[in-house]
Amino acid sequence: MTAETAVVIPVLAAFTLALLWALMAAADQIRCVDAARAGARAAARSEPETAVLDTARDAAPQGARVEMGRAGGLWRVRVEAPTRGPGVLALTLSAEAVALAEDTVGGAAP
Repeated sequence: MTAETAVVIPVLAAFTLALLWALMAAADQIRCVDAARAGARAAARSEPETAVLDTARDAAPQGARVEMGRAGGLWRVRVEAPTRGPGVLALTLSAEAVALAEDTVGGAAP
């Protein structure tokens, strides 16, 4: 084994691990977005709060925190999930979705 090979192999191993971490973080971010959207849709249909939170948690990554609230005719659902990783690679991913409450649609004509 040459000196160049002894230097390149650890660099390739570190690059591969960084790439795998980035792919896992991207997949968890997509799951956060999907969970927020699913929760907002459920809230807009006037489902009970526990059902909305369960719907969002089922779609979210493990260990995610889900919050929901209503402001006027809009429901907001926010999902935050920590990523696994050492030191600075441990991030908190988040996504928020907003949906118009169905009980505000189709009101009386002016």
